[in-house]
Amino acid sequence: MSFQHRELASGRWAGMPLSEQMANIGSEVIRAIGWRNKANTAYCDAAVSRALELIDLSLACGGSYPRLKELARLRETIVDYFHGSNTYRSSEPLWRGYFDHFNILARR
Repeated sequence: MSFQHRELASGRWAGMPLSEQMANIGSEVIRAIGWRNKANTAYCDAAVSRALELIDLSLACGGSYPRLKELARLRETIVDYFHGSNTYRSSEPLWRGYFDHFNILARR
């Protein structure tokens, strides 16, 4: 498998706390939203792909059932928002609010 985040995939990602992982995932999601707002589909899709790769790395780290459930649901809703019919009614403010909490926690 070819990783866009080679350094993180080589093991550094697993050593990060969940708050940092989620903040990094959020950066890619917010970046994708920005490109979507600018109507740049190629860059938006690339950012979504990077976000999904980071989520997959987090899922591969294992952990407790609630953690895995949250990550799996996050992956599902991101795919739905960017590539599906937005069944979960996600929005830009919702994503910003969700990931802002992790950014604040990761900075502490």
